[in-house]
Amino acid sequence: MHGDLRTNGGAAAAPSGVKARFDHVTKRFGSGDGAVQALEPISLDIAENAFVCLVGPSGCGKSTLLNILAGFETPTSGQALMDGVPVRGPDPRRGVVFQQGALFTWMNVRDNVAFGPLATGKSSSEAQRIAMHYLEMVGLTAFAKRYPYELSGGMQQRVGIARALANDPEILLMDEPFAALDAQTRELLQEEIKRIWQSTRKTVLWITHSIEEALFLATDIVVMSARPGRIKARLAPQFALSEDPAVVASVEFMRMKAEIFALLREESLAAQRQEVER
Repeated sequence: MHGDLRTNGGAAAAPSGVKARFDHVTKRFGSGDGAVQALEPISLDIAENAFVCLVGPSGCGKSTLLNILAGFETPTSGQALMDGVPVRGPDPRRGVVFQQGALFTWMNVRDNVAFGPLATGKSSSEAQRIAMHYLEMVGLTAFAKRYPYELSGGMQQRVGIARALANDPEILLMDEPFAALDAQTRELLQEEIKRIWQSTRKTVLWITHSIEEALFLATDIVVMSARPGRIKARLAPQFALSEDPAVVASVEFMRMKAEIFALLREESLAAQRQEVER
């Protein structure tokens, strides 16, 4: 059953319960004959405490949309808003986690996580306390004094998540954070991030190419079209509220997976045709 993400354009001020909004956002890279229209007008409301996953074919503008909300990119037209206020640049209230953890290699794990609280004025002892709290949350207290090069890729991503959470952001923006991990590690971390979301109820915008990951984690799934990106469909699965990992074997999970696969297949074929026509 398709869910409602309240994607009407509307006025700029965010209604009650809406944490972030894309208000008729477009993005065009370059100019003249070489210009690329990455995003067509997109209007999308993200509810407070929601876990929203963007899925779509490669090059459809998912990361561009996330970067606009992060404040790393400026829309060509329209605007992104948080709590009704236009996004003008990066803000610690919006925590970002990328495919690679981008940890400080010269700092140990605890100091990596404590860096944000220190930078925002916390005392050293308070920053260390906060760091250990979030390292416990991601199951890495025993590795607090290790350095990033001593950790596996999955552990480094856990540190990256702990570091983002330690800044106590109001929104977490996650750009395919598990894409580079092996299948088993990825599944374990999916369970971990679901547990963290269920306990913190942070608002999350998550990009993934994995239909299963989106269904397992998201309260709202936004399917995007081939470039120029636009919203093709919106669905509201309920699996994020379940604590049973076996939910992925349920009839409803498989039905929704097939539905999203059909939508994405259509857009992937459209993207291939675009490449051929160039």
